[in-house]
Amino acid sequence: MILKDTFGRQVTNLRIALTPKCNLNCIYCHAEGEVAPKCLMSAEDIGEIMRVANLFEMRSIKFTGGEPLMRDDLVEIVSMVPEGMEASMTTNGTVLEDIAQDLKDAGLSRVNISLDSLKPERYKEITGKDMLSDVLAGIDAAIEAGLTPVKLNVVLLKGINDDEIPDFIHFVSNHPNHDHLILQFIELMDEFRNCPYHMDLTGLEEELQRTAKTVITRRMHHRKKYCLEGAEIEIVRPLHNTEFCAFCNRLRVTSDGFLKPCLMRHDNHIDIRGLRGKELEDAFRAAVEARVPYCQ
Repeated sequence: MILKDTFGRQVTNLRIALTPKCNLNCIYCHAEGEVAPKCLMSAEDIGEIMRVANLFEMRSIKFTGGEPLMRDDLVEIVSMVPEGMEASMTTNGTVLEDIAQDLKDAGLSRVNISLDSLKPERYKEITGKDMLSDVLAGIDAAIEAGLTPVKLNVVLLKGINDDEIPDFIHFVSNHPNHDHLILQFIELMDEFRNCPYHMDLTGLEEELQRTAKTVITRRMHHRKKYCLEGAEIEIVRPLHNTEFCAFCNRLRVTSDGFLKPCLMRHDNHIDIRGLRGKELEDAFRAAVEARVPYCQ
């Protein structure tokens, strides 16, 4: 049985925050709405949540954080994903190199890796840590392990890394495994709209529209993918994409055990701590019923 909210949107994707902890301190981080370290869900709790998600025919799981690799039991959690569900992960990639193959063997399909500068000092300015070389090693390890396509998440920051746009495109198009990479330029979320480094990506998207050899419209959110020579590029602009909410198929789980119907709202979470069986199933139904398109 597929869950559908009152606006007719089917929920087929579950995002599970595994921890609010992170080894970086990025200046733009919204932490998926995770506001403070709390008591984390156990691997057993997460396994039950995924079982119920599978019961409702949700076809994909994305593990987020914080930084998911801060959990020592991450490989165990990945191995509990029900058969037939795709499992992916968003990570900063700093400690991915040594565990990429284990994650692939456990059943992880692919990863998104944050890469906000190709310059070591600037990367440190943005993230608080001098770990760019570790991220680049993590990208290569992910490709070697088959965690592909690897999506490179670049949050564009006005006056900080916006001059690197050609460098990012060159990095992907000239990478020996460029066919396994997708470049995502991301606009800051709503709460950063008035900050000095918020950057409107309208001009960039218009330029890509003019220069792309092929433009593909993705099913989810109707987001466009621009295909240049040797590079696939997506622009992620939820502030300006009027279809972002209209086509949303996601339900979120916070790291401390609450169902979160919408990323941008914090007032309608549903407590699922310790729930099993029918009680958890009913909580899923209630969370989907509470989904309302976000209005600015």
